[in-house]
Amino acid sequence: MVVNLSKEHSLVSNWISELRDVTRQEDRMRFRKNLEKLGEVSAYEISKKLAWVEKEVTTPLGTSVCKVLESQPVLATILRAGLPMHNGLLNYFDRADNAFISAYRKHHPDGSFEISLEYISCPDMQDRVVIISDPMLATGSSLVKTLQYIREEGNPSQVHIVCALACTVGIEYVLRAEPKATIWCGDVDEELTAKGYIVPGLGDAGDLAFGNKLQM
Repeated sequence: MVVNLSKEHSLVSNWISELRDVTRQEDRMRFRKNLEKLGEVSAYEISKKLAWVEKEVTTPLGTSVCKVLESQPVLATILRAGLPMHNGLLNYFDRADNAFISAYRKHHPDGSFEISLEYISCPDMQDRVVIISDPMLATGSSLVKTLQYIREEGNPSQVHIVCALACTVGIEYVLRAEPKATIWCGDVDEELTAKGYIVPGLGDAGDLAFGNKLQM
């Protein structure tokens, strides 16, 4: 399942336009904040799909029966680009457990690349709702490898993937590997270059949020 949050006109469309805009991208803080806001909106939408239970709450004047989350999700993010969206998700799921994964493209001289995953820190994933944030779903290789590592720590009951932009090629690749996952994205682009970059896209989300890095 894929949910394109830009299909209905909302503030999401504004934030996506600013993320794409090369002049707005010069404001690094604004770029991070727009990713964070996308994380917050995604958290709200995902919360509608989670299990809730009734709880009796004591107020100063009596009692009220309220609905609360049955259990807290695990928020996972791919370092470093995923951190702003992760913060947005954590603003809403403020009692969630957290997982951090270091996955990046290791480039070869011929222009090809492989996904290097060198670090994972996570709680028990068995039967948990897992929400993974990564701003750019391009080829889908990083997400699929991340999901493989997560499943070594236990089988989640639900998998939600949150990204700012997704490419149709990457969406199809991820859903072949994880057919029950739900992908929540700010918008969908159709084109992917030979080097695996989304077009028109927005550039390198990690660099735009945190500064340029040395190529590995």
